Amino acid sequence: MSFSIGSVGRSGGPGHALRTLANEKEGKAFDPHVTRRLLAFLRPHALKMVWAFVLMLIATALTLAVPYLMKVAIDSTIVAGDAAGLKRISLLMAAAFVGLYFSTAGQRYLLSWVGQRVLATLRSRLVEHLQRLSLGYHDKHIIGVTISRVISDVSVINELLSQGLITLVGDVLVLVGTIAVMLTMSPRLALITFSVIPLMLIATKLFSSRAKSAFRATRRSVAAIVGMLAENLTGMRVIQAFAQENETQRRFAEVNAANRAAHVGAMSLSFVFLPTMDFLGILSTGVVLWFGGRAVAADELSLGIVVAFLAYVSRFFQPVQELSQLYTTMQQAMAGGERVLELLDTVPEVPEPEIPTEMPPIQGRIELDRVHFAYTPETEVLHDVSLVIEPGQTVALVGPTGAGKSSIANLVGRYYDVTGGAVRIDGIDLRTVTQQSLRQQIGLVSQEPFLFPGTVADNIRFGRPDADQADVESAARMSNAHDFIVDLPNGYATEIVEGGVNLSVGQRQLVCIARAVLADPRILVMDEATASVDTVTEALIQEALDRLLSGRTSIVIAHRLSTIRNADIICVIEDGKIVEQGRHDELLALDGVYTNLYERQFIGIDEATQQS
Repeated sequence: MSFSIGSVGRSGGPGHALRTLANEKEGKAFDPHVTRRLLAFLRPHALKMVWAFVLMLIATALTLAVPYLMKVAIDSTIVAGDAAGLKRISLLMAAAFVGLYFSTAGQRYLLSWVGQRVLATLRSRLVEHLQRLSLGYHDKHIIGVTISRVISDVSVINELLSQGLITLVGDVLVLVGTIAVMLTMSPRLALITFSVIPLMLIATKLFSSRAKSAFRATRRSVAAIVGMLAENLTGMRVIQAFAQENETQRRFAEVNAANRAAHVGAMSLSFVFLPTMDFLGILSTGVVLWFGGRAVAADELSLGIVVAFLAYVSRFFQPVQELSQLYTTMQQAMAGGERVLELLDTVPEVPEPEIPTEMPPIQGRIELDRVHFAYTPETEVLHDVSLVIEPGQTVALVGPTGAGKSSIANLVGRYYDVTGGAVRIDGIDLRTVTQQSLRQQIGLVSQEPFLFPGTVADNIRFGRPDADQADVESAARMSNAHDFIVDLPNGYATEIVEGGVNLSVGQRQLVCIARAVLADPRILVMDEATASVDTVTEALIQEALDRLLSGRTSIVIAHRLSTIRNADIICVIEDGKIVEQGRHDELLALDGVYTNLYERQFIGIDEATQQS
């Protein structure tokens, strides 16, 4: 059962998450390395992408053909009074519109189908990889930023892969085809019409360059809103306790105003760019009407050519607008792709052995052999620690906060690797066996009981999904949880609300103990299991733990020394070393660090009792 033990200390909080998001690089508009690796996710769907490409070519050809058919209809049939020819051309145009409809619809369906598959594949790959990464990675990275990789970055990558690339090719073909057809029909009128293209390019360039910084500002402002909101909700008890609602609201209003200003600035660019493109389209139409009309009057051009030119001009600016917006999408996708690939390329700090070997059934002998350990290279947490725990023994780890107690437990579950020495179970170096085969035989009852959404029964059988209801109830009885569970509205079928808030802390802990009982591990780690409960619940938990400890090798991390008096071995940890070791009475007789801890704790209790 692989759960986090202790706390290494995450780097930051909401403020740090905000700084992380704000400082991320924007990314190139096109990165060949990133693009090549991302395109690999399209490979399983190559056939559908080919069909989408074919349909795009058909749609492009029909888009270019319709204005030309209008020209033929006017010049060859209407002017000549050819009713039969007009009927044929009309039928061709109708067929072209029907073909355009079905080809466009088919293309969009295929791209959406592929897009959803790619989206699901990418997210599954990321979640799978995140579960393989060591706890060290999750301790050092902000949860919100990691979630943004799986949700936001993957979405924009999918938008580029499934829609953007085909749109890019299709828009370029429409532009090139339009220019070619117009030049073929009337080079002179085409060149006159294209005189607005420099203005169009200048407008697009200005929009793209300013949109880059504007939309970056919007993403930063959104990150600020999310970060502050998360901070306020997490610290609501503190905010209300110190009556700082007004100050908190003022700070949020400032961030909210900045977010509004950023979005208004970004939208203002769109509100200027789109009307500018519309104006240039109208200007092109006016150019065609003026010069084309004069040419028709002078009998230099046919009316059909001018009408076709008007139709092509109306189609000319739509792909230009799409391409300018696609630039921003590509830029975001390249940045998102780089971040996603960086995550996928992250190597677990705790690697699997080169030759995967299953951990055999554990007997329970634990040996720490001259262990050194550091979470970061600069600060060593454990210094030359040696300890042997025989099968079935209960070893208690006591000492001040930060002494290294949780680090020892982390190493036994191989959530981290030693930086020196070795940890062995039954004589087997933990680095030589697969992590899953090891952790399936190690149970954990942590200080902060965590329950998943689902029923109470589902949470108890989490470590043994195939357990039947009788086994679940038996485990609950052993853990003293059965009585309160049957009193719940739906008993074992009661749904756990997010965070388990519909149960008390003590009830959640009893369910977690039942989970460990059902998993039936050979080695059990208890990290302050009774630290956050009242004395009545503590007695129930302690009774359940005594049953759970029986016959198992157990490591108990405790601050309440009253809970570990009967331990086979008590190890006093101080500054990353075992400074004292023995049974409760033996350690008291030494009159050393343990005695000092014991007297400080119980003298404080006695004084508080007398004062009350």
